[in-house]
Amino acid sequence: MTMHAQRSTTPALHPVPRESTPSMVASRIREAIAQGEIAPGSQLGEVEYAARLGVSRGPLREGLQRLTQEGLLVAHRNRGLFVVEMTDARVRDLYLARAAIERAAGGRIHETCSADTSAALLAVVDEMAAAAAVRDVRAVSLADIHFHQVLVEHADSPHLSRIHATLLTETRMCIHLLEPTYAVDEARVGEHREIARSLGAGDPRHTDALIVQHMLDALQRLTGSTAGSLTDDSGGPQPS
Repeated sequence: MTMHAQRSTTPALHPVPRESTPSMVASRIREAIAQGEIAPGSQLGEVEYAARLGVSRGPLREGLQRLTQEGLLVAHRNRGLFVVEMTDARVRDLYLARAAIERAAGGRIHETCSADTSAALLAVVDEMAAAAAVRDVRAVSLADIHFHQVLVEHADSPHLSRIHATLLTETRMCIHLLEPTYAVDEARVGEHREIARSLGAGDPRHTDALIVQHMLDALQRLTGSTAGSLTDDSGGPQPS
């Protein structure tokens, strides 16, 4: 007797869920903060932003709450919600967290697909170099962010990617503030090229050391100081 395979109770074709209004509100305000359209320290009034986004205050409030949970907005008692300010202390903490995520990603990539990741990152570096050659500061900064997105995405860790995405919004805020004096020389491009090549060379310790130094260099540009450490106390590489 012929047996028929049991049909799945869930049809393959079903309505695609649409992005909720609060999610879209959070996404648009997050992008405006990252691009500098909404400056650090700015107050976000519900009436003003509901009108600007064409939404009611309920979904706006929920979207703003999501950004507060991400750390992009801070609530001041009896005053309202404000975009975080990128103080030196906050920037140092940001890069401490970024270093932890990207070092973990680098180690994972060496265990899995380092050659593929190296090729993907070198393609981004080529874009960065082309932009630097014509001194297109905005394109260089976008390629910079893309490089680090690709690095973490290739670790194939949803948790690392989710945390890193939040950190990159604040990183974009920092880069936007630096753009008037953003370095676009070959040395800057070279930092990223070295990291990409180290993944192809199969030397995880070298990759780790390069990521640490890259983060310290960024801190130097942003704060004028490398005070503090981006390494742990368990024998991890120390910056040269």
